[in-house]
Amino acid sequence: MAQVEATTERTIAANPDDVFDALADYSGMRGKLLPEHFSEYEVREGGDGRGTVVHWRLQATSKRVRDCLLDVTEPNEGELVEKDRNSSMVTTWVVTPAGEGRARVVVTSRWQGATGIGGFFERTFAPKGLAKIYDAILARLAAEMEK
Repeated sequence: MAQVEATTERTIAANPDDVFDALADYSGMRGKLLPEHFSEYEVREGGDGRGTVVHWRLQATSKRVRDCLLDVTEPNEGELVEKDRNSSMVTTWVVTPAGEGRARVVVTSRWQGATGIGGFFERTFAPKGLAKIYDAILARLAAEMEK
């Protein structure tokens, strides 16, 4: 199986610590940022960064629905890692300073893709689709933070 990766980034006109705190706020802000591709959002443990367990269903396409149960860690400063218990998907959110009062947010998801022709299509189309979904989240985050 080949590894598949999708990456999206955005610069937000807000303090990096505030942006990170908003992303790590699974009990409040995070649910507000999710576009229509997400359903059944539920915080099952914690709710603020490290130690959080969160569930959602991600409908990437009309035929592809992924049931996600994620463990959240913070391995480094400014970094949230969501590991899906139901698949090989790992999503990493990294927030770094991008100049005075600005934050750069990079989100990357990696997983072991399918083999054969299905794997070819997954490697070809899934990163673009997932990048669009994450771009929508980052646009909503920017709108919230730049008020």
